[in-house]
Amino acid sequence: MFLKKRSFSAFLFDMDGTLLTSISAAERVWGRWAASKGIDPDEFLPTIHGRRARDTIAGLNLPNLDVDVEAARVTAAEIEDVEGVVAIAGAAEFLASLPEDRWAIVTSATRELAFRRLDAAGLKKPRHMVTGEDVVVGKPDPQCFLLGAQRLGLSAVQCLVFEDVPAGVAAGKAAGAEVLAITSANREPTVFDVPTICDYNSITLSVHANDDMSIRLREAVN
Repeated sequence: MFLKKRSFSAFLFDMDGTLLTSISAAERVWGRWAASKGIDPDEFLPTIHGRRARDTIAGLNLPNLDVDVEAARVTAAEIEDVEGVVAIAGAAEFLASLPEDRWAIVTSATRELAFRRLDAAGLKKPRHMVTGEDVVVGKPDPQCFLLGAQRLGLSAVQCLVFEDVPAGVAAGKAAGAEVLAITSANREPTVFDVPTICDYNSITLSVHANDDMSIRLREAVN
């Protein structure tokens, strides 16, 4: 059964690759940064998605490098470059149909970068948000989704997480939430151990009298 045909008290959305696609912009910025450090962009770029900038840089263990300074530089460049940032199909309409206090964005981006990309993609800003600045440890640690649920006055078990990369899926599952993977922004086929859809045009939302929500797969139209 698709998501056990259950209802959820809230939805927690990752942003990049899940509500919008920013791959081209991100890879332009990170590609230039990698080249400036003597790092092969072709090998490096697949590792950047779904993680905080500082975690990506710290994981390289480069000598004589101030991780926070470099992360700030990369983030500033990402805020400047939003060319090609667009919404995932159906995302704007799906968000508009949700009860205001029953969803949040949980992203590894900074708040400023998140708002910049949401504006570029023409997506509404959430009333509730968790960013990479709000947590001590980034995805795949579940801290971000636990905090997102908490800000909605709920537990993660009551929520459905929308994600697009393995690190985010792992974080959602570790938080105790059910997870749905969005695949339309993925350049390479990715195997997930959770239900998957291409985009938001693949599902139909039902909002119940108590504002709990459920989704079902739309039937294919021939």
